[in-house]
Amino acid sequence: MKKRVPALKSDEEAEAFLARDLSAYLTPENFADLRFEYKPKAESINLRLSKDLLTAVRSSARRQGVPYQRFIRMALERAVRPAK
Repeated sequence: MKKRVPALKSDEEAEAFLARDLSAYLTPENFADLRFEYKPKAESINLRLSKDLLTAVRSSARRQGVPYQRFIRMALERAVRPAK
């Protein structure tokens, strides 16, 4: 049976945990996808949204585990990506 990753309360606990053999913890439940943004964000825009739309955007972003502004950027990137 695979183990669950314990809650670590300090950097020292995290270091000690990572120094061990972690093969028993290698299950999909113990890992989450991470999204990295490499390109610098040099430009900014103002965008007016209805309260209902902003609430829906924030809710969707929370479900995906990302900040809502990053969620909006991701949606814009998907919208302008060339079709395959």
